[in-house]
Amino acid sequence: MSRFAGRAAIVTGGAAGIGGATARRLAQDGASVLVADIDLPAAQANAERIRDAGNIAEAFAADVGSHDDIAAMVSRAVELWGRLDILVNNAYSPTDGVDGDAITVSEQAWDSGMATLVKAHFLAAKHAVPHMQANGGSIVNISSVHGLLMAPRKLIYEAGKSAVIGITKQMAIDFGPLGIRVNAICPGHIVTEKQQERWDANPSGLRYFEDQYPVRRTGTPDDIANAAAFLCSDDASFITGHALVVDGGLTIQLQEDFSVRQVNYIRQHPETQMPY
Repeated sequence: MSRFAGRAAIVTGGAAGIGGATARRLAQDGASVLVADIDLPAAQANAERIRDAGNIAEAFAADVGSHDDIAAMVSRAVELWGRLDILVNNAYSPTDGVDGDAITVSEQAWDSGMATLVKAHFLAAKHAVPHMQANGGSIVNISSVHGLLMAPRKLIYEAGKSAVIGITKQMAIDFGPLGIRVNAICPGHIVTEKQQERWDANPSGLRYFEDQYPVRRTGTPDDIANAAAFLCSDDASFITGHALVVDGGLTIQLQEDFSVRQVNYIRQHPETQMPY
């Protein structure tokens, strides 16, 4: 496929997981991709994987919590390919103390979490949009079902992912006249490489998770990569400001019926080890 031929893309957190799969998918579809990640060796490994498949990619070390790193990241993509058409804001690395409520979360943990969950999207757009407006383009921000539904003691993550949806809509309004579309994706539970290690140690817990989804499976990084590629493509040229839920139907269920079904599942599978 070559629907992104001649276009340049940046994927943050592009070494592995959702970002890794998205970088590979955009490159497979013809884009030249800057694989940006705080873990440079892992980013280099994914970029090499992309090149081994006959596509174009370069790795770049970037901490999206750093203004200077984001500015340098955008400059590097433009230096390499003379343009920027696609930006996928995906990177997030949880820090110690991130879980808790407004009483227990520290101000330091809040500031650190907001820097990568929210501020990074603002800074990336600040530096990317001036280059994107020459040819138009697409920004995709990775939010979560946690931006729509709240879980206990997840103040930072829920607030951050909710904010991503809000800034997506705001940027869609601000940058639409420049020919730039801005959308978000809200993934359900995605079994990344790191998550796979968790479930290898608790397969019954994974089966319990899978049963919570109407499609009876959890997601893969490719599920989100496919959605991102669609939103960046001309097929989505009239879609902007949208939060696309890619969750196998998790969030559409009536909670009363859902809770009864889960109780019945545990009764039928008493060997289940709870994932939390």
